[in-house]
Amino acid sequence: MTKAPSTARQVPCEQCPLRPLPHFREFTDPELKFVSSFKTGELVVEPGAAILIEGAHSAHLFTLLSGWAFRYKTLEDGRRQILNYLLPGDLVGLQGSVLGEMQHSVEALSPAVFCIFQRSRLPQLFRHHPGLGFDVTWLASREERMLDENLLSLGRRTAIERAAYLLAFIHERARATMARQTGRLLIPITQQHVADTLGLSIVHTNKTLRKLAAASLIRWHDRACEVLDVAKLKEIAGWSGLPEGTRPLI
Repeated sequence: MTKAPSTARQVPCEQCPLRPLPHFREFTDPELKFVSSFKTGELVVEPGAAILIEGAHSAHLFTLLSGWAFRYKTLEDGRRQILNYLLPGDLVGLQGSVLGEMQHSVEALSPAVFCIFQRSRLPQLFRHHPGLGFDVTWLASREERMLDENLLSLGRRTAIERAAYLLAFIHERARATMARQTGRLLIPITQQHVADTLGLSIVHTNKTLRKLAAASLIRWHDRACEVLDVAKLKEIAGWSGLPEGTRPLI
C-alpha cells in the first residue's frame, strides 16, 4: 500500500459525494450519525495495491469511495480467477466478519480511496440500527446474485457472449455509480484482466475482444476499455441489464 490507513477523516460522511446520487438510498439522521462515527479514516492506494489478502485477518471493513478495484482468488501455481469488480459504494471485507479470515483478495485497479470502518463495531450496527443491518444483508445478497450471473456466464455462455456480458455489466454498474463523470467512461482493465475473469487464455481473449472491436462495440485504449454500444453487447450476451431502483450505501 502506498499509504497507511489514516485516522483523519478527509471526507465527512455528511459531505459524502456518493450520497446525493439517485442510485443510493438516503440515510435517516440517526443512521448518518452512526455511520459517521463508524468510519475511522480513509485509505488511499495506487493501482496494484493489495487491500485485503486471501487467508489474512483484518480489523477493518471498507467502502470504496472512489476508483476501481477487483476481488480474486489464486491457485498455488499463481493462476488467478477474478470474481467481481468493485465500484464506488461497494462494501469490502464483510466475508472476514463471518469466516474470520478472507477467502479472497482485493486489489486496486486504479487510484482509489476507501472509507475505513472498525469491524468490531459491526454487531452494534445490527443491534441498534436494523435498517443498516438490512442494508449490509442486502449488499451481501447482491454480491451473491452477481456471482450467480458470472457463474452462469462461465458455464453456459460462449466466449464472445461472456465478453459482451462482462463489459456491458461493468459499464452499466459504472454509469450508475459514476453518474457525475463527464466525457468518456473508460474501464481501467487490460485484456489479461478480462482473460482472468472469463476463464479464457489470453490468446482466445484477444481474438474475442478483437471481434467486438471490429464490430465497433468497444474500443481499447492504453490499459482501458471503452464501451461504444452497450445495447448491442447486451443483445449478444442475452442479458436484460441491471434492475432499476435504489441500493444501500454504508
